[in-house]
Amino acid sequence: MTILALEFSSDRRSVALARDGIVLSEAVEQTGGRATKALGLIEKVLAEGKVSREAIEVIAVGLGPGSYTGIRAAISVAQGWQLARGIKLLGVGSMEALAAQAQAEKIFGRVNVVVDAQRGEFYLGEWEIAADKLVEVCPLRIVTGVEMTALAGAGGVFIGPAAKRVAYPAAGMVARLAGERRDFVPGERLQPIYLRETSYVKAPAGRPISS
Repeated sequence: MTILALEFSSDRRSVALARDGIVLSEAVEQTGGRATKALGLIEKVLAEGKVSREAIEVIAVGLGPGSYTGIRAAISVAQGWQLARGIKLLGVGSMEALAAQAQAEKIFGRVNVVVDAQRGEFYLGEWEIAADKLVEVCPLRIVTGVEMTALAGAGGVFIGPAAKRVAYPAAGMVARLAGERRDFVPGERLQPIYLRETSYVKAPAGRPISS
């Protein structure tokens, strides 16, 4: 199965191409908050992997949590590709990708994955990791900066874009995880992982136009 993976949930955005669990090529762009040249990254990995667009069977998207704008951009690319070519789509949690990267680096035991949630808050996921085990032991949640400082002060391993041990979710790992799954979804069901309730500010009523 040939998979194109898009991971845009952090400032380090990446695209990877994998076939049968082996990553053929990967491209990374440090955006610094700027827009990502998604199509440029895609063309780069296809060229390096010597794979045509027509050969892509699945697009896997890192769903965050993280940069809402980046994740939506990746989802839009995947949705457009499915409409044009009828390929399969998969969503992979970016926290799971980070935990799997820790496992690959032999970081074992209880591992806390930390992502900046803005507004002085953090997304926190807790995983139990061994060479043959990767288990989420506490549901993903949002914690305040004060809570995060207290948790970090108590010790333990913390990794992620917002942790002391900096790590970014990578498209290569998203592709590997996707290669083990078959829970494909239609484009409209790909949604960012976003724990906050969506809120709207109602615009004030317009002033009447004088005749």
